[in-house]
Amino acid sequence: MTAVIDPTCALAAVSGADLRVPLVQGGTSTYANFDYAASAPALRQVTDRISQLLPYYASVHRGAGYASRISTECYEASRGSVARFLDADDDQVVVFTRNTTDSLNLLAGCVPGETVVLDIEHHANFLPWTRNGRRVVRAAATLEETIQRIVAELCSRPAALLAVTGASNVTGEVLPLERLAHIAHLCGARILVDAAQLAPHRRISLRESGIDYLAFSGHKLYAPFGSGVLVGRRDWLDAADPYLAGGGAVRNVGVAEAEWAPAPQRHEAGSPNVLGAAAIAAACDALAAIDPEELVAHERALADRLRDGLAAIPGVNPVRIWSDSPDSVGIVAFTVDGYTPGHVAAYLSAEHAIGLRDGRFCAHPLLTSLGLDAALRASIGLGTTPADIDRLITALTTLVTTGPTWTYAPTNGHWNPTPETRPLTPDPTGATPCLIG
Repeated sequence: MTAVIDPTCALAAVSGADLRVPLVQGGTSTYANFDYAASAPALRQVTDRISQLLPYYASVHRGAGYASRISTECYEASRGSVARFLDADDDQVVVFTRNTTDSLNLLAGCVPGETVVLDIEHHANFLPWTRNGRRVVRAAATLEETIQRIVAELCSRPAALLAVTGASNVTGEVLPLERLAHIAHLCGARILVDAAQLAPHRRISLRESGIDYLAFSGHKLYAPFGSGVLVGRRDWLDAADPYLAGGGAVRNVGVAEAEWAPAPQRHEAGSPNVLGAAAIAAACDALAAIDPEELVAHERALADRLRDGLAAIPGVNPVRIWSDSPDSVGIVAFTVDGYTPGHVAAYLSAEHAIGLRDGRFCAHPLLTSLGLDAALRASIGLGTTPADIDRLITALTTLVTTGPTWTYAPTNGHWNPTPETRPLTPDPTGATPCLIG
């Protein structure tokens, strides 16, 4: 039974909630965003904090001016916001990066041994680990059997790290992280969690779960200002070569040698993204202020509404990894009989102003194991309303019952309406009335 929620409810104010976009058949419509899993809009609290900081933006750590002092204080205080949000242990440091991919590549250079990964991972948590040896565990039909395969692999010979996703970026299915951390530690390994999809939806305690390292991206956590986070135990980070060699990562430089600073500065060479760090901190503070039970209840009600609606449409097929996974965040993957995912996504965008993702979601091994060339993914977030869910269900029902009203064709691998009547470039004068309406 789908939970009953306020039909106008959105849990938090996000940028673009009132965005109107053109329709291929003429006119405009409010945009329904179902692509939070790729890049989430900014929270109002995030844009407010950036607006407050912008007049003081200046160099950090090495400037004596007042604006530099303010920027430095804000940048370093942002680490505290992230650490509190994740309930980090005293020995875990916060390193600011560009995104999750950057964080995981950084850590890959610090791991003193082989890494065990699942074949369900996003490429960001699959490709970097080849440096010191990557061992891939194939996911089974059930989550329980998959965990037993992880145990068997970790017990077969020593590994330094188990790297797993917190929630699948394709299906939203959540892994039992505390249990996996316990297993990794019993086998003499540490655990890294790619929390890019989990952190926006669930509160995480590194201290209670036993997670050693965690990474996420600001642009998926309602802070799209080009910054990411790696949080983890200090020893590997201090022992490794700096991720980038440059100013800020050193204590002293001579002609023949350099004395490198400890983490986090060791891996943050160059002028940092002060605004990006402040944005992530603002998002962490805003999400921490939301009751975690309310956050989960709101999301589950919307996700149940979406899954129930999709299940009622003939020819719409849900995509799952495991038959026994007990929990999922608000990410739903599916296919539509008789249509390629790209065709469906183009139709939803052009005729209904609905944006979702189609393709292989940077998880090619997973899609291959599921026997799919591509799929559709609808992801929800803090700004999603029941009305948005209903619009998507109605649009898909119309597609399978009467078909699209426009024609579509693939061009360079992407489906597009033909003809395309919507203006897709800004006005030459610099204004964008064609996009905002």
